[in-house]
Amino acid sequence: MAAALPAWAGKDDIAKSVAGLADESWEMAKNIWEYAEPGYLESKSSKLIADRLEKAGFKVSRGVAGIPTAFTATFGEGKPLVAILGEYDALPELSQEALPVRQPRKEGNGYGQACGHHLFGVGSMAAAMALAGEIKAGRAKGTVRYYGCPAEEGGAAKAFMVRAGLFSDVDVALHWHPGSRNSVGDPSCLARVAVRFRFHGTAAHAAGSPERGRSALDGLLLAIHAVELMREHTPTGTRLHHTILSGGGAANVVPEFAEGFFYVRHPKSEVVRELYPRLLKCAQAGALATETKLEVVNLGGTLELLPNPSLSAVVQANMKKLNKLRYDDEETRFALKLRETIPGKLPPLDDIATVHESYGGTTMGSTDVGDVSWVVPTAGFSAACWAPGTPGHSWQAVACGGTTMGKKGMLLAAETLAASAFDIMTNPEAIQNAKAEFKKRLGEDGYKPLLEKDQKPPLEYRLPARRAAGGE
Repeated sequence: MAAALPAWAGKDDIAKSVAGLADESWEMAKNIWEYAEPGYLESKSSKLIADRLEKAGFKVSRGVAGIPTAFTATFGEGKPLVAILGEYDALPELSQEALPVRQPRKEGNGYGQACGHHLFGVGSMAAAMALAGEIKAGRAKGTVRYYGCPAEEGGAAKAFMVRAGLFSDVDVALHWHPGSRNSVGDPSCLARVAVRFRFHGTAAHAAGSPERGRSALDGLLLAIHAVELMREHTPTGTRLHHTILSGGGAANVVPEFAEGFFYVRHPKSEVVRELYPRLLKCAQAGALATETKLEVVNLGGTLELLPNPSLSAVVQANMKKLNKLRYDDEETRFALKLRETIPGKLPPLDDIATVHESYGGTTMGSTDVGDVSWVVPTAGFSAACWAPGTPGHSWQAVACGGTTMGKKGMLLAAETLAASAFDIMTNPEAIQNAKAEFKKRLGEDGYKPLLEKDQKPPLEYRLPARRAAGGE
């Protein structure tokens, strides 16, 4: 059972604090939206948030866990210690203006905030600052710590941060995510391993002397074909994805280098552990058959989320109380125009006024928050920052996140996080219940990460592979 929550009146100052930070937070979020930096390379985004928290009196530790763009920012002292997670990396090939039609930005690197991490990072910052105000005023006792987490999109940064012991003193962790609807609950997610297979062959004239060449692209294509055949013979719930990052530059040259990016996912990390060696065999077979050399770059893995219903109930109570999202006329016109580009039946626009409950089951995505949830009680939610029905990882999500729809959802998330953290800090029973639930679900095996032994953070996983000494 969830603990009874303190009276709402104690949280009025949180709402005032978030409102006071609204315009500044939105300007910061828009800056990070424009930066749209790749995972592990979010130097400007990370610095922007860390500097602001430092200015607000937080003690900031930069470059933690051997990751230049990861940091922690701590305010207060003693227990309980509540962690608030933030992210800021973007996705490739999804550059987009804040328009309801497809139009990539003329400036930038081709990346776009297609998962709304600009809102995630800044919204969590505003929540941490609002909670710090409650601690400073003596209305709450304990410590709030913001975690600046890079490279969520395939880089597994939080898994490396967990390995570095950065969560060892945390009592409870809270997070959120931008989405197309408001949702609170405790669904799990898919465990995942990401890997890049690089094939090295021998270049030759594709017509004049093909027998002297060994095609790296052929090796990669055979590996992909083997993975497609493997797909039928995997447990229900398995997800296998791939994309070709490099496959040659001219049709009349036997490709000397080719590279593919692969994911293997499943609701249970034990199954991912079993499937990954089979994925490797597919790549090895491609190299063997084409007489090319295989280079394996394991990017790390992340676990499924460990649900905590009692902690989620605290978040749910706050979000239902706080949600007053509505679109104005301009936002409505934007949303209607944008939704013309999205196929299928879509929910009504006023769906943003609802807080959906999502208890049990599994969401068909992955997050490195999963690793955090295996070492500390963790709860999260999604806030409506995109027009209802907008898919994540799309140009439409980038567009919405650059408008005031994104701002409104971000501020709702900031209030919900801060109010929930306030309840946790001022209600010991809430922490006791969360820890009891955590212990019950953790089981005897405990935390078993999907990182390889002595694995380092893949800081260059978004950069082109080095094809030869001294060149790219």
